[in-house]
Amino acid sequence: MEICSIRHRGLRKYIERGDAAGVPPHFLDKLRKILSFLQDVEDVAELRTIPAWHAHLLTGDRKGTWALHVSPNWRLTFRVDAKPAIVDLDLEDHH
Repeated sequence: MEICSIRHRGLRKYIERGDAAGVPPHFLDKLRKILSFLQDVEDVAELRTIPAWHAHLLTGDRKGTWALHVSPNWRLTFRVDAKPAIVDLDLEDHH
């Protein structure tokens, strides 16, 4: 899937320019793997193929937003639009 919009400024700089200054350095290896995987995914059903990332849909006011586990406190969140494409990609501290 194509990544169409990125909310997290540091993540945007990393994806667009390779500048990792705005991303926690201890997440870089895992984020590199997840981002590569997301760009290769053709169907949202594939998101659940790597159990360690705990892919799940959020509920409530975040209904329709996917979350992937980066660390115990951090997750990568995004929505998938009709194309399908990834929109509103974000790196969030959820605790």
